[in-house]
Amino acid sequence: MCFTLSTMQTIGSFSYIDINILVTLANLKCVIVVLNFILRFAYFGVFIFPIQWVFREKMMILRKVVTCFVLAGMAGLIMMSAGCVGKKSGIQVGPRPYYLVNDMDDGQLKTELKKNENAPLQRTDFSIGHRGACMQFPEHTKESYEAAARMGAGICECDVTFTKDRELVCRHSQCDLATTTNILLIPGLAAKCTQPFQPAQFDDNGKMIKPASAKCCTSDITLAEFKQLKGKMDASNPKAKTVAEFLGGTPSWRTDRYSGSGTLMTHAESIELFKKLGMKMTPELKSASVAMPFQGDYTQQQYAQQMIDEYKKAGVDPKHVFPQSFNLEDIKYWIKNEPEFGGQAVFLDDRYEEKSFDYNNPETWSPTMDELVSQDVKIIAPPMWMLVTIENGKIVPSVYAKKAKAAGLDIITWSLERSGLLKNGGGWYYTGINDVITKDGDTMVLLDVLAQDVGVIGVFSDWPGTVTYYANQKGLK
Repeated sequence: MCFTLSTMQTIGSFSYIDINILVTLANLKCVIVVLNFILRFAYFGVFIFPIQWVFREKMMILRKVVTCFVLAGMAGLIMMSAGCVGKKSGIQVGPRPYYLVNDMDDGQLKTELKKNENAPLQRTDFSIGHRGACMQFPEHTKESYEAAARMGAGICECDVTFTKDRELVCRHSQCDLATTTNILLIPGLAAKCTQPFQPAQFDDNGKMIKPASAKCCTSDITLAEFKQLKGKMDASNPKAKTVAEFLGGTPSWRTDRYSGSGTLMTHAESIELFKKLGMKMTPELKSASVAMPFQGDYTQQQYAQQMIDEYKKAGVDPKHVFPQSFNLEDIKYWIKNEPEFGGQAVFLDDRYEEKSFDYNNPETWSPTMDELVSQDVKIIAPPMWMLVTIENGKIVPSVYAKKAKAAGLDIITWSLERSGLLKNGGGWYYTGINDVITKDGDTMVLLDVLAQDVGVIGVFSDWPGTVTYYANQKGLK
């Protein structure tokens, strides 16, 4: 059992070990007896009798003190051998990582990941909370962020967008309030949505001809109104005829169990929470869904600067902030105007949306990896599948991954644990390697290739505990 040294109590001239450690050392009774015998032998045999008589009282004190320190040292050695030295971290990853490891095919990797499975876990920057821990908690809520911290995420994400009164808040998309909050249940706010709820339409045979829909944006409401909302699991029911039905649709592999009180957060509030939780921060400046400049004079540059200004106002060390954007111009703006933050800005690569782009053909890339480096971009972040391919039935680094590393770019990737059950190939996040993905345990196989062969410096995950467990087993900080 792991334990830490309790407070030593000083009684008179002696220090006594806390009762918890005495209980632990009870099995060392024979060693203690031998130790006392040795001390007594030294006491009676080394010193000549007259000197012994003169210093008798001091020697008795010395013997007790030495015995106490030796016992304390022995307790320390026991704790070191058990891997329990130091203050408890409080990190808890739950049963999922262990389930994934047990589900792996037998082999060296499985053996390595099980070797120290009961060792205490530490927070790691390799584990990045994707919108918090949104596999089971409503994304970008206080509860989701706290769950990510509890699972050892060293870095957490707030996707940043703005309200009607230009306040920054945490939402994955400027116009996702209809599916991620309860806005449609609040008549006064639902009426302000860009597109109020419209029920699904069906033909005479009951076939759906138009899905249910709604579009509600943070820019439709003020910050005060935004703070009235509660977060829910990101989902909707396309067949809904009522608002209540529309707010359902949570995938079966997720849950609504933790969506009872999703506390929405401003960007500034997320900063303070992450500081309190001991996590670094990776805000993503979301593309506006409204025309920019917003309201005629709020420009993209002002938006990008406002995000950084909130970290400066909060006194956050720039080294603890990794600003992200899919817009390369945002990255270049930070590099030029806020170099302390821009120096570790993350370029999110979504060029897979371009028809001409082939992640395994460098001739289709614009800009190239070398061109990005020449613009002082340091970190690139594509989806996981762009970093791997299949060779001889094995997952290996892709041409994209090799070129990025050769150019000197660091790599972060997204998003693990966002695909449901993997028995049918894993879906979009496993594009290109679906044929070798057959079970949930393959999550760990892909993660190992990303970490060891591709050499990514961090992995976004909807369930950070999985990455935290892997990183601790592999010694990744």
